[in-house]
Amino acid sequence: MSGAASPVTAVRASAYTVPTDAPEGDGTFAWDSTTIVVVHAEAAGETGIGYTYGPKALIGVVSELLEPAVRGTDAFSVRASAEAMARALRNAGQSGAASYAASAVDCALWDLAARLAGLPLHQFLGAARAEVPVYGSGGFTTYSYERLTEQLVGWVLGQSIPRAKIKIGQDRGTDETRDIERMLIAREAVGPDAELFVDANGAYSAKQAIRVAQAAREAAFTWFEEPVSSEDLAGLRFVRKSVAADVAAGEYLTRAADVERMCAAGAVDCLQADVTRCGGITGWLRAAAVADAHGIDFSGHCAPAITAAPAAAAPRLRHLEWFHDHVRLEQMLFEGTLDPQGGTITPDAERPGNGLELRTADAERYRVA
Repeated sequence: MSGAASPVTAVRASAYTVPTDAPEGDGTFAWDSTTIVVVHAEAAGETGIGYTYGPKALIGVVSELLEPAVRGTDAFSVRASAEAMARALRNAGQSGAASYAASAVDCALWDLAARLAGLPLHQFLGAARAEVPVYGSGGFTTYSYERLTEQLVGWVLGQSIPRAKIKIGQDRGTDETRDIERMLIAREAVGPDAELFVDANGAYSAKQAIRVAQAAREAAFTWFEEPVSSEDLAGLRFVRKSVAADVAAGEYLTRAADVERMCAAGAVDCLQADVTRCGGITGWLRAAAVADAHGIDFSGHCAPAITAAPAAAAPRLRHLEWFHDHVRLEQMLFEGTLDPQGGTITPDAERPGNGLELRTADAERYRVA
């Protein structure tokens, strides 16, 4: 279809809770199921799809606040719709969970616009690369050493992904001995050539993070994600100046002003953003532009199926997280997921939009709202 105005006629949301394949946990949280909130946006006979990971209560935010704000707007004017959603959320709060809901709608609207234009989404956004590097991510603190090794070997040897990440910060940082032991086991599993990443999910204090990094130096990890809380910019900067590994954070940021503060504080070597949290593709590209302006690399957090296209369009992209929990769920519920063999994924150049379709019959058994 041409770029003629096409008003958005409906925005619908539904939620699905999928049990994990085993108990999962990190340094500060544990879970045994994951809920995805899926949004469909309609215009001129086409339907765009977006989603976020969060509670089913987000459906109410979509139906009560966001759908009325974007219904009737031109499907090609996605940035205008993003501003309309921000205004609609003024009193409810524009960050946190409300931003997750807006992200799902924004992703659906960009997908809808690309489908109406008859273009793959990464081309519609203006692709900067054909392939998106990924890193294997999981290594949960709940895993046995055997399960940890099996997962890492599967990524590095089975799928030839040359970088992999594990969770540390056991029990809110109270078991450093186990953390260090797991890092050394992980290094042995991935071999000497693959990059090893670790993620403390904010479990440590700044000096504790430095002590752990020094004690585990034989693990030779090159990525230290959230060694302290992402709220602690001074602590992140202190750790960054004290360890050899690159420090990364940003997955919880939902506003461009917060992205600017983190970058300006010199808190990270690589900024993370989550397209299902940061305001969707509109917010993702803003975050990438801020990082670029500060000369900081950019990395995608989780939700790889819906992040592939915007990741292909982001400046200074380092890689995208191939997160076990989300990969498994997305492969169960969607047609059009991608293959990371060789360490990269390639957005589909043949299918319009993001290439995803909800497997409605398969998803129905998990529907919670």
